[in-house]
Amino acid sequence: MQIRQVTPRYSVSPQIAPEDLPVLRDQGFTTVICNRPDEENPAELQSDRMADAAKAAGLAFVVLPLTHQTMTPENIQRQNDVVNASVGPVLAYCASGTRCTVIWSLARAAEGVPADDILQTAAEAGYDLSGLRPRLEQR
Repeated sequence: MQIRQVTPRYSVSPQIAPEDLPVLRDQGFTTVICNRPDEENPAELQSDRMADAAKAAGLAFVVLPLTHQTMTPENIQRQNDVVNASVGPVLAYCASGTRCTVIWSLARAAEGVPADDILQTAAEAGYDLSGLRPRLEQR
């Protein structure tokens, strides 16, 4: 697992496996968000199997598959609500962690956080989202 902390409460990762979930729990995570559509994964990594493994590990598990088309204001708010409602740190995963960082960035922009601050935080986590600047600045 390659976990990148964006904030103390929110981390992102490329695809995880069912056996990673107890490790995540042991690291203090309480909620896992799957931002990867099932069509991108083999059966053993699809959200229903990951949800079962998360439940067995005692983790909350939320499925919010994201693509360019589904990065809507409603989904941005939904992800933000899940993070805010979590009783502890959240790990969101997708193919590379980029989508999870993009949706976090868009939520911060909706809250009025300056684009420079958002882009710097994303860069410190290892994600260059400079191409997202125009969208961050329109919020």
